[in-house]
Amino acid sequence: MIDRDGLADFLRRRRELLRPADVGLPDGARRRTPGLRREEVAQLAGMSTDYYSRLEQSRGANPSEPIVASLARALRCDLDERDHLYHLAGLAPPLRLAGRHLGPGLIGLVERLDDIPVFVATDLDEVLWQNALADVLIGHRSGTGRARNLTWLWFTDPAIRQLFPEEDWDAHSAAHVADLRGTYARRMGDQDVTSLVEDLVDRSEEFRALWDLHEVAVRRLPRKRFFNLEVGNLDLTCETLLTPAADIRVRAFLPIEGTDAREKLDLLRVIGTQTFA
Repeated sequence: MIDRDGLADFLRRRRELLRPADVGLPDGARRRTPGLRREEVAQLAGMSTDYYSRLEQSRGANPSEPIVASLARALRCDLDERDHLYHLAGLAPPLRLAGRHLGPGLIGLVERLDDIPVFVATDLDEVLWQNALADVLIGHRSGTGRARNLTWLWFTDPAIRQLFPEEDWDAHSAAHVADLRGTYARRMGDQDVTSLVEDLVDRSEEFRALWDLHEVAVRRLPRKRFFNLEVGNLDLTCETLLTPAADIRVRAFLPIEGTDAREKLDLLRVIGTQTFA
């Protein structure tokens, strides 16, 4: 059962503890109240200021699980604070292993990498966060669940393949399946893993054939070529950083020396972000 007053008080206290610099925002003009403004938290959480204000005023609709998860990230909650926020909202907190929570330290790290494409994903390839350059490179991922799952989209939505040269498609397909096979072996029996595999087997003949090969690996495509309508092909190196439980992965794409990828990324920082704005 939702504790509206407790939820409102917790949100307000967390907001007042944060400084703009903590979340990558400029200090701006003098602030009459400590911490972040309501509209800043709403922006970080991807919701309207009116909706967030109602939560702080113990009013409005009951927040959904995606809303609470977004608020936990925006307010830089650690795992204990995240779980407490879920309880106040009348929801069961996610499991701590193979979870979807981005700690404040991880968010602070990736937000500083603004000159290269970076995204953070689960071990099932569901994108949880990405920066502006990743928005330009792989497209902004809205919604939740399968709508943000790159492996699911690769085998069910032909549009995502247009982001890569066609001659690389077979290698990407094999890497997606081998990576998922590794997660499947590590977390065999977990419902989110088995349901994704079963649905992909039903939806994609290509996935089914590759899955039957039983190839297991962590993603092994360090060099990737992307295609962008504005600048053409970009030759990048993918560096993957794993959390201790290996359930959250940071993927950063760096320009390869001897190519024009650095200049193209610099150009996309200007024209790409202007397009999204």
